[in-house]
Amino acid sequence: MRKQRKNYTAQEKVFIIKRHLVDQVPVSDLCDEYNLQPNVFYRWQKEFFENGSAAFEKKNAKKADAEQQRIEQLEAKLRSKNDVLSELMEEHVKLKKDLGDL
Repeated sequence: MRKQRKNYTAQEKVFIIKRHLVDQVPVSDLCDEYNLQPNVFYRWQKEFFENGSAAFEKKNAKKADAEQQRIEQLEAKLRSKNDVLSELMEEHVKLKKDLGDL
């Protein structure tokens, strides 16, 4: 019968990696303690180092991106309204000229 797979949270993974890096606990001991394969541990460690810069980024980065998208959408909407208004004004001036009001 197979063992049921344990899904570790991000905090648990960081804690395990920290124990290896800071407390100098050997990988083999950690793998035995948490029933991990060494390649799983090393994959977590690789991901940790590759994505480590995310910990120092602003937490509101997603919020800022969403706000920037909204600004871009509103600017595009404003440009299209300005285009429509300019077309209408051109037609209005042309119509006035045709009627002799100008």
